[in-house]
Amino acid sequence: MSRVEDFLSHTDEQEIVQAILTAEKKTSGEIRVHIESHTRLDHFDRAKEVFHLLKMDNTKDENGVIIYVAVNDRKFAIYGDRGIDKVVPENFWNSTKDVIEAHFKKGNHKEGIIDGVMMAGKELETYFPWRHGDTNELSNEVSKG
Repeated sequence: MSRVEDFLSHTDEQEIVQAILTAEKKTSGEIRVHIESHTRLDHFDRAKEVFHLLKMDNTKDENGVIIYVAVNDRKFAIYGDRGIDKVVPENFWNSTKDVIEAHFKKGNHKEGIIDGVMMAGKELETYFPWRHGDTNELSNEVSKG
């Protein structure tokens, strides 16, 4: 089995999906998690590339965000779409990164991702609150590369 398959159990992935569903109940933002073993690119650049490959840039309000994890590299990145960048402060994702990093350093990967998802949802709620008629535009499943 690869490190990607060992990184999270099926139950862990389902808990992350549930966290995404919960986080998205209060925001029109769309949150995804992508896990892969390694990238030769800068991790932020790879997160941006995966964001586009998953067609996350097709949301109505351009408010998708991806939490990208490269397991073997022991690195992660958060990338948000243009609509987010237009309205949030420059270091908007720092608190979310700090939460994830603190858990990852302790080997608590599932908890780090769940807390990161929940914090991202809370942060997005300020700028992109859920409105009547909002629909879930993207899959909530954990994608793997």
